[in-house]
Parts: sequence; C-alpha cells; structure tokens
Amino acid sequence: MNDAEALKRLQETELDILLMIDGFCKEHGIAWFMDAGTALGAMRHGGFIPWDDDIDISMLRDDYDRFIEAARTGLPEGYSLQTFDNNEAFAGLFAKVYKEDTSFLTKETIEAGCEQGIFVDIFPYDVLAADASQRARQMKIARRWQSVSYLWHAKTITVPHKGALGAVERFACRIAHHIVHACVRRDSIERHFAESQRFEGPASDEYMLVSWPAMKPCKKKDHMYGDWRTIPAPEDRRTHLPEFLDFGDGSVWHAGGGAS
Repeated sequence: MNDAEALKRLQETELDILLMIDGFCKEHGIAWFMDAGTALGAMRHGGFIPWDDDIDISMLRDDYDRFIEAARTGLPEGYSLQTFDNNEAFAGLFAKVYKEDTSFLTKETIEAGCEQGIFVDIFPYDVLAADASQRARQMKIARRWQSVSYLWHAKTITVPHKGALGAVERFACRIAHHIVHACVRRDSIERHFAESQRFEGPASDEYMLVSWPAMKPCKKKDHMYGDWRTIPAPEDRRTHLPEFLDFGDGSVWHAGGGAS
C-alpha cells in the first residue's frame, strides 16, 4: 500500500463514518452541513478534494448539543463519540466520531496519549453578539482557550511557518506547554472556553466556529471560499496523512514506510 492507496482507503473509511452520522441525524431530526474542504470538495470535485484526507461537518449549537447528547450512548455498534469531556487525552473543543478498532495517530496524539481512531470532525457554530465589544470578547476567549487546550495536551504543535521561523515557533510551543501544564487545570479549560458562547443583549446575524476561531465569522447563508472553482497550484495542495494508520482489518500504513 503506497501513500495514494492509503489516502483512498482513508477517504473510504471516513465516508462510511459520514453515512452513519447522516442516518443517525435523520433518525433524531438533527440538521448538519458539510464544511471547510469537505464542502469545497463536494462542489468543485463532486466528492473529496483528491488530496484531502479528512471530513469536516458542522452544526448550529442547538443541533450540536442534541447530537452530543444522543450520540453519547446511541451511536451504532462499531462507532464512538470522542469529546473533551469523555476522553482526557483529547484536546479538541469540538467532537469526533471514531470508527472503532482503527487508528489515526499523529505526532500530537501520540504525545498526548490519545488513541485516536479514523474519524469525522463535528464542529459547532455559535451566534455572535451584535455589540462589537462583546463580539471581540467572544473571539478572544475562543482563541485563547483553544490554544491553551492544545498546549496543555502536547508540546508538539502544528505551527504556521516552516524554516527558521517555524523552528522558533515549535521551540516556543515546547516552553509554553510546560508553563500551561503547570498553571492550568484541565477541567477549567472547557469552562473558560464556554464563556465564548455567552453575551448580553441582541444577537447579530453572524455565526462563528468558536472551536476554530482563526476562521472569519459568516452569515447563515454566506460562503467563505472566495474563488472556489480555481484549483490550487501543486505546491499548495496539502495531504496531512498521519504517522500511522490502522484500518481495522489487519492492514496498516506507516509514514515513510508504506504498509505492513
């Protein structure tokens, strides 16, 4: 199994998870929508972006909360819900649905001791305050506590730059990890993060993915993809295959080492 074959197997497994989630949501009357590269792939390629290796879906907060409640114990056999609450090694302030008996291990999850399976990401969107100062507060809190969570769980963090600047960023993350781990209790992270959902006064007509606050707010019927029909240049096409994949049927793949 080469890298291209591993990517195809991974996409097929993720699609299986997505179809299960879709059926589960229909059964419980929960609305969801494709997001990020998943939505872009569906529109531009009629499926996956050929080099993409994950599926992202989202829900408005009320639907997300109902999904979490129903999925805690109600998912079909062979699938499990993973959240900050039920997995102490999980850093995300959103949810994943794993296919059980599989593995998708990155440097970060290995370091955090998170036995992560092949998954679909599920993100909640929250409404923003109409008042500009409260909106800024919401986004600041979300950004701060999302960063704290990732730094608390691992010192190996994906950084935005390469080369010398990237090396400096990685070193800074290692130092910050030890500081955060010493000064912050894990059980306080989610409580502080939840403040990003609260405000006083009227709501705006904009929503924000608070668990990924680098994304800009958007209106309910907007899209955020710009000239989405343009195919990126080859150097801008990124596949983020992990360190290790186990497909649950005896076949595994290692980064740089193919199948075994």
